[in-house]
Amino acid sequence: MINIGAEDVVDGNRKIILGLIWTLILRFTISDINAEGMTAKEGLLLWCQRKTACYDEVEVRDFSTSWNDGLAFCALLDIHRPDLIDYDALDKSDHRGNMQMAFDIAHKEIGIPALLDVEDVCDVARPDEKSLMTYIAYWFHAFSQMEKVENAGRRVEKFVNNMQGAWEMQSAYERRMAALLQQIREQIEQWQQATFEGTYMDAKQQASEFASHKRGKKRDWVAEKSDLATLLGNIKTKLGTYRLRAYEPPPELSLETMEGEWANLTKSEMMRGQLINETIRDIKNALRKSFADKANDFALALNTMQVAISGLEGEVEDQLLHVRKLSDNLPPLDAYLEKIAAVDEKCREANIEENDFTTYTYDELCYELGSSSLHMTNLTPIQLEEFESVFRHFDRDDTNSLSELEFSAALASLGLVFSEDEMHDYFLDTSHGRDRVSFEQFIRFMVDVTEDQNTAEQVFQSFREVADGKPYVTEMDLRHSLVPDEVIEQLCNIVPLHHGPDMAEDRGVPQYDYISFMEKLISPSTGATLQDIDGRSSPTKKSNGIH
Repeated sequence: MINIGAEDVVDGNRKIILGLIWTLILRFTISDINAEGMTAKEGLLLWCQRKTACYDEVEVRDFSTSWNDGLAFCALLDIHRPDLIDYDALDKSDHRGNMQMAFDIAHKEIGIPALLDVEDVCDVARPDEKSLMTYIAYWFHAFSQMEKVENAGRRVEKFVNNMQGAWEMQSAYERRMAALLQQIREQIEQWQQATFEGTYMDAKQQASEFASHKRGKKRDWVAEKSDLATLLGNIKTKLGTYRLRAYEPPPELSLETMEGEWANLTKSEMMRGQLINETIRDIKNALRKSFADKANDFALALNTMQVAISGLEGEVEDQLLHVRKLSDNLPPLDAYLEKIAAVDEKCREANIEENDFTTYTYDELCYELGSSSLHMTNLTPIQLEEFESVFRHFDRDDTNSLSELEFSAALASLGLVFSEDEMHDYFLDTSHGRDRVSFEQFIRFMVDVTEDQNTAEQVFQSFREVADGKPYVTEMDLRHSLVPDEVIEQLCNIVPLHHGPDMAEDRGVPQYDYISFMEKLISPSTGATLQDIDGRSSPTKKSNGIH
């Protein structure tokens, strides 16, 4: 307020009053405009130049002639509020029209006071600098305030975007933590309520599921637990970057709660594993005892029968009757052996290889039962040993059973040759329709075949085959058929010599008449003759030593 006094205003000194007004404008409207340390005027000019620099038609050099075409004002509108003006569509030569449009939009849409008229700028060679600075200062404040609001909006937007990530992370943490805790608790409850059926297969299945849990689901939980701890740390770091209060999850979803549930899971896993192992051990011991009890009882019954057989005395007829009675006990033993087989199968499923409760195995019991059955036949120990040796030889896979092909080969090695259809029928009959013949079934088949061959009819057919169809047999024929020497010697003593027209074929070689010999042995009650027997040949069996 230098060189200005109250009397100047009272006296109406126009120059002084205008100077006072300009001083007030500079102080309260323009002086706060500052750009890079410049004065108010220079700062305001620099602002205008920067805002219009991208418009080729506009060049702001001052606050006078640079504005009289109106394009500078239009450019300021376009750069700040492109929604209010279509700068590219302007007629660049229409100075008054452009100016009027800019003034109208600035006043009506933005609220800038209409301090100037169009003619104040367009119709003069040099518009008044102070007037333009005063008016443009209003533009600066209006758009600067707008930019502040926009900057504030962008800051809010950026904050919200950043916080949105933190909020999403918090939501994800709570959701995932709740899901993990629920899965752990459900698993613990499932183990607590689990029961066993009492079978090895069920216990083994539960053991397998438990192992799968530890290899699969448990490892996924470990990874998820670690990820959640890392996620919570990231949330706290992100909030700390904005100096916001640290996130604390609800107590029921905290890491401390998780550690407690994890400890419960570990304890439950240990108890579950121990229970499964104890159950499997108990089931195995129960199977061992079950097998042992049945095997020992079976062996005792079998031994009792064997002792009874070995102690037979008295008349032959009485002994035969007693043997038949003992033989009637064998079918129940067969049924009991099937029960033992079922328990033995369960022991195999449980991988039980040793049993401290008995010395017997299922195979041994089968063999002993077969041997007991054979004791009631006329088979010799040598024949039994031969049958067993042949069976073991063809049981290549050690399953104690023979396939159809192995069964056929075993019979062929014993001199029993059948047609393919007959062999298949024998196999199905012997195996009871199954695909394997057990050792016991094989021995019984051989017993039946061998006993069948000891009938008078079969013995006669055997003599015929040994004699190669001749009506007599020689010592050499018998030796070729592997008949033991002591048996040949006995036959030579009891079989009469043959006398017939064909003696010349083997002159000097003793010929034994097995036909007349067998005629004397055939029971008259059968009504059979040698001619009848001769007509019932057995083409399915080939003679060898077992005859």
